Amino acid sequence: MIVALTVYSLCALTSGVCAVMLLRGYRRTRVRLLLWSGLCFACFTINNVILIVDEEMTSQDFTLVRTIPLLAGITLLLFGLVWETER
Repeated sequence: MIVALTVYSLCALTSGVCAVMLLRGYRRTRVRLLLWSGLCFACFTINNVILIVDEEMTSQDFTLVRTIPLLAGITLLLFGLVWETER
């Protein structure tokens, strides 16, 4: 259990660092694909944090709550890829 929690925490930390780096890159260069990717990774970070909470609180199932930010992140990235392709 402690190993799984450590892995989930590292995944959350990694996706958070990726989100920050991508959003900082967008702020510096104004390349919109960096914005969409950064927002996607921000949603992945939220998903991973909820996963950690879900693992700690075994009495409740947060599967649906976890799925919402995951789908939002994938939708943002897909929208950004389509939006940038059409331009």
